[in-house]
Amino acid sequence: MTERRHVALPIRIGATFETQSGLQLNAPRIYGMLAAPAGARVAAILIHPSSSMMSHYLIEPLSARGLAVFALNTRYAGGDQVLIMENAIQDLGAGVRYLREQGFERVVLLGNSGGASLTAFYQAQAERITITHTPAGDPVDLVAEEMPPADALVLLAGHPGRSTLMTTYIDAAVIDEANPDAGDPSLDIYAPGNPAPFSRDFVARVRAAQRARSERITAWAAERLRTLRARPEGARDEAFVVHRTYADPRFVDLGLDPNDRAPGGNRGDTPQQANLSANNLARFTTLTSWLSQWSQLSSADGPDNLARTSIPVLQLEYSADAGIFPSDVARWSAAGGARIENHRIVGASHYLHRLPRQLAEVANLVAEWSKPG
Repeated sequence: MTERRHVALPIRIGATFETQSGLQLNAPRIYGMLAAPAGARVAAILIHPSSSMMSHYLIEPLSARGLAVFALNTRYAGGDQVLIMENAIQDLGAGVRYLREQGFERVVLLGNSGGASLTAFYQAQAERITITHTPAGDPVDLVAEEMPPADALVLLAGHPGRSTLMTTYIDAAVIDEANPDAGDPSLDIYAPGNPAPFSRDFVARVRAAQRARSERITAWAAERLRTLRARPEGARDEAFVVHRTYADPRFVDLGLDPNDRAPGGNRGDTPQQANLSANNLARFTTLTSWLSQWSQLSSADGPDNLARTSIPVLQLEYSADAGIFPSDVARWSAAGGARIENHRIVGASHYLHRLPRQLAEVANLVAEWSKPG
């Protein structure tokens, strides 16, 4: 029999107006749901920087296999406009502490998609705290007692981190941040004049322009923040919009970083429509949030942090994932070294939607691997 328990955990007050709820501003809480089979000794914690974990596809399959599953939301669940990664790992710390207090002998971090870099960042700091400030220069008070290390880490279709994601997904063709219609057609992966398969030179030019655009936004954000904060009693942060952030050449050319994917990325609409949509990666953000999660100044790169950890790692590659690629898997593998065990789930797409065989395979691997040795 599995007990299901809704949990509210107190957290430290972070940046002002991280939430629109006045109650949360004065007494912030994060929320989760623990599904604990009778006699479970191992607990896995599911978390993502901004997605709700309450209906995650692994809750029922893992609990049916005897693993307690704690689906935990960060304070940013439902929107990452003001997300600060350094605060999100404190939220994860509250969850790990809770599981330790419940008496579980072993705690496993489950990093699915964007949760992979968050869990790796957390574990690196839990083992050795090095972060004292966000990339915006705001102080971060990480306390060892509030961040107990986990015992193991599972990477499920994990991307390397939001800073890497942005420099590979952002549209290279944009030449004016204030005018999303202005573009350089010679760098537009969706332009009819640039059909796939792409030439090596075209991809190289797109990649260079993507990184340059990301770095221009970062330089502007840092300078704008300095200007605001130089004013007595002035604003400490500011919102802005980043247009067209879903244009990875691999969405169109399946010969780049090949796996079993169908074209189009992991969105429900076409990648070109997603690129132009009103809501996508970093579409609405703030200066401090851009620097913490999307810029190359971010401290939350997944493989970089994984290399600083010491725990065993299980990595599951979903072979038909349209947004996580073999080169991403290779980066994680290199960072984990001999500690990492890799499995390829053939035919698995990013969300395992309507794939019962692959879902059972993933659940079996995670449950068996997570048991004490």
